[in-house]
Amino acid sequence: MGAAAPVPGKAVLSADITFALDQFGLPVYEADDPRYEALGVWLITDVSRSFLVCLDGLAMVDDVSHGQPPFEEWSSDKFDVTFGSDGVSMRNQWLEYQHGEYTVTEVREVLERYWGFLVSVPERTHLIREYRPDLPEWQAALLRWEERWGRPHPYRGRLF
Repeated sequence: MGAAAPVPGKAVLSADITFALDQFGLPVYEADDPRYEALGVWLITDVSRSFLVCLDGLAMVDDVSHGQPPFEEWSSDKFDVTFGSDGVSMRNQWLEYQHGEYTVTEVREVLERYWGFLVSVPERTHLIREYRPDLPEWQAALLRWEERWGRPHPYRGRLF
């Protein structure tokens, strides 16, 4: 995989990471640079196929991008993640060697790409959803996120 060619007026993605589903329907990633291992593993394990968790990450990165603290601390049983205006640090709780320090821009770009990947994945129609089954899963998750936090999601109108 090579680096993306620059598009006029569009920033080049800092991290060249792609996503796919494996034979079990779980996300996998591929990155050209091993520096992005912790970021890729964080996405496919902590975020996985959860729109709500991805929305949390997008909101946190948006908060710190605008000089605000994240609306809450990242909670996980796999990774310790700290969002700050100076960057995002990730440390796997189970594998000491798996950690990374990333710029806010890198994490924002990769999270936006991951959101696009999640939205593109066909819905699992055999699963029953209780909350807003009349909407696509990502739209239901967006409404649920906004109800939970009592504010419009900062990405409303940008990615969705």
